[in-house]
Amino acid sequence: MIRPFGRRSCRNVSVVLIFSAIVALFFVKMSPLSNPLPSYSGEHQVGIIDVEADCETRVLHPAVFREGGEVALKLESVFFTLFYPATPNPIHSPPNHYWVPRPLSLTAAGYAHLAHVSSSLLRRVFTFGLWLFAGATTIPAHADAALLSRLEHELGGLRDGSAAGRPSLSLLAYGAGLPVVVFSHGMAGMRTSYSHYCGELASRGFVVAAIEHRDGSGPGSVVMKGEGGERDIVHFDREDVVSDPPITFEEFKAAQLAFREAEVEETIRVLRAINEGEGERVLQENPRAEGRGFADWEGRLDTDSVTMAGHSYGATLALQTLRDAPSKNLPIRSAIMFDPGKESGPLNSLITVPTLIINSGSWTSSPASFYGRPHFAVVKAVAQSVLDRGVHAWFLTLLHTAHPSITDAPILQPLLFRLVTGTRLNERLALDAYVGVSYDFLRFVRDGGRRGVLGSGVTSEDGPLGKVGERGVDESGLWEVHVAPEVEEEEGGEEWIET
Repeated sequence: MIRPFGRRSCRNVSVVLIFSAIVALFFVKMSPLSNPLPSYSGEHQVGIIDVEADCETRVLHPAVFREGGEVALKLESVFFTLFYPATPNPIHSPPNHYWVPRPLSLTAAGYAHLAHVSSSLLRRVFTFGLWLFAGATTIPAHADAALLSRLEHELGGLRDGSAAGRPSLSLLAYGAGLPVVVFSHGMAGMRTSYSHYCGELASRGFVVAAIEHRDGSGPGSVVMKGEGGERDIVHFDREDVVSDPPITFEEFKAAQLAFREAEVEETIRVLRAINEGEGERVLQENPRAEGRGFADWEGRLDTDSVTMAGHSYGATLALQTLRDAPSKNLPIRSAIMFDPGKESGPLNSLITVPTLIINSGSWTSSPASFYGRPHFAVVKAVAQSVLDRGVHAWFLTLLHTAHPSITDAPILQPLLFRLVTGTRLNERLALDAYVGVSYDFLRFVRDGGRRGVLGSGVTSEDGPLGKVGERGVDESGLWEVHVAPEVEEEEGGEEWIET
């Protein structure tokens, strides 16, 4: 059931104007509004599979919707999209997945709710605008393709690697399972919002599970129970639920994060089941009807050493999952965070695994008070506390970027993105930088070698809180390094020199 929406606010006007501009641009240019998503640059082709799996019902908070009285934060199933290195069948090729999940009207209704738009007419405008913006956009990955064959995986260690001239991950993980990354989207995000980033990692040998959170933070999602039942979840916030006593803002955020953490646990549980030979069962119980080759995934995944990654609200979640990591249910041994949230609750600093925190330029430069301290100072303290425990950690800023630069949005509509955000770094260069530093970090976790900006020392210790003239950059000129391990004369890992 789609929930009723709140009152219109000043933010409504901005959102409606943007959608009106999109419609106007369509009729002026008479051409598709969005660029297609580009193919991936790594060594491997990329497959994509939607997986939904029932789980033991969990109620993370007793609050119910004002309309209907149903429990709001009740976990019944987990839904995620797998991006993975693939061996596609040239004869049988199912249609590509749409970038905007279906039905479009549900996703548009969620974005209308985010903008506090309640008018049915304006909600139709949102649906039309979303259709114009990216309704026909597809993800350039092979739907339900076979996992990279064992032979190709092993032969990868004998080749010279990706198009970027780096060694393949197979060289670093010869004889081991494919490394697993679990990705958590931010507020208003979807499991597909970061498809280019996830696909790029998959093309380099990683299996990435991008979760679609049903905690109310996304625009909309259809819960498909294995027994045939369906229900719609549209974006909701604290004002849309009631409880006795009334739930506070802090309690609501904590409950959402608990819900998200439960979804991470269930995602890893399903991946473990596939890896342990239960792939056929997972396929049969998947209402999304994908995963035909799961039986061949047995023993192919490294589910005992997962990397947790997330953006914004998802970064706050990633930090939270590290509280007791690694553990039985959360075997997380490294983490990557992009722009940890400023309004999503306290940031966990009890971390004992290698950690990479990356801020966009706007996230670092925009001042924000966070529990009585500057947000930048809090994030820096989190990274520094990891270092103080003798564990490797970095805190970086990618200059001239904005909060959504890690998403697909700047690729789909670069001109509109630059107009709205004022970014100066080319959107493809920005995403390449995000992918590159993530790849270097994931390789570091496996071989201890510091490459690229991770080999740099601190260049801007206090960032925006320091004195003018004290903010240095790395050799590329793209990164400020706020926290980093000391640079030793001789690194432990291999040095890769491009020729």
